[in-house]
Amino acid sequence: MNRYIPIKLNDVSLKYGDFTALDKVSFGVKPGQMMALLGHNGAGKSSIIKLILGLVAPSSGSVTIMGESAQSPRHKHKTNLGYLPEDVSFYDKLTGREVLNYFAALKRVRPARVAELIEEFGLGYAQDRQLKTYSKGMKQRLGVAQAILSDPEILLLDEPTVGLDPQASQFLYGKINQLKQQGCTVVVSTHELSLVESHMDTALIMSKGRLLAMGPSSEMSARSSLKTGIEFGELAGLVERDHYLKRFFIDGRLQVAPAQKQQMIKYLVSRWQIFDFTLTEPKLEDIYHDLMQHPILSQLEQSIEFI
Repeated sequence: MNRYIPIKLNDVSLKYGDFTALDKVSFGVKPGQMMALLGHNGAGKSSIIKLILGLVAPSSGSVTIMGESAQSPRHKHKTNLGYLPEDVSFYDKLTGREVLNYFAALKRVRPARVAELIEEFGLGYAQDRQLKTYSKGMKQRLGVAQAILSDPEILLLDEPTVGLDPQASQFLYGKINQLKQQGCTVVVSTHELSLVESHMDTALIMSKGRLLAMGPSSEMSARSSLKTGIEFGELAGLVERDHYLKRFFIDGRLQVAPAQKQQMIKYLVSRWQIFDFTLTEPKLEDIYHDLMQHPILSQLEQSIEFI
């Protein structure tokens, strides 16, 4: 069992003069877990990444990485951390292979790993071309390859799928899943909620420097005003005979609060022997917009400590 949570923020505030970038934010991310970091521009996502990287120090509270303070020299020298910034920028006169060889030398990674990643990310045909000839998508793939070069313990990705086609985006998340299985802790800051939803373990929603909500989609859905849809073949006719069901019949289907879902399913099975039905859960994007429109502070107890 791990002695510590790889990424942990405890009551962290970050101020620049009179401006508060983060206000008493607390959360933790477990080993082998991927957290989606969500929020509008200026919500505090970049500040969180800078704190994890140790580039800035909190004004109050604590940030610990792999059990050490993010500001300690021990953390900065020991932690195997991969990072992809939002705007990937390399020297345009270097070739793709030269860029990865350079970072491999910095991270003390075997040269054969460079060749492996060039092949995996489909850059073999352009590995000896200067980066000024690369498209945005090619530079993004190179940036991701650089971030995972050392098979990191912690991986921070800021808008990793910008410029990638759908196939390349799915490939990227496949690589992330592989790293998770090896115990890597992953934080992905993204606006592409539909892409990240099926791969994340938990999401953290920020708004104006405050933690608005955190948890798996199902738990955040329960804290929203959204409904679960239930449909089956005989529904319309059954509603005409069942006044209880009629109360929940909206737009051609039953719509219930997440807390009522199990009760409704039990009723359908026991009262009407309905076993074949379709559930439609709220999507992450819908949950995000709902929580933004109806802001509530819903920090979960397990967001700080995990048992």
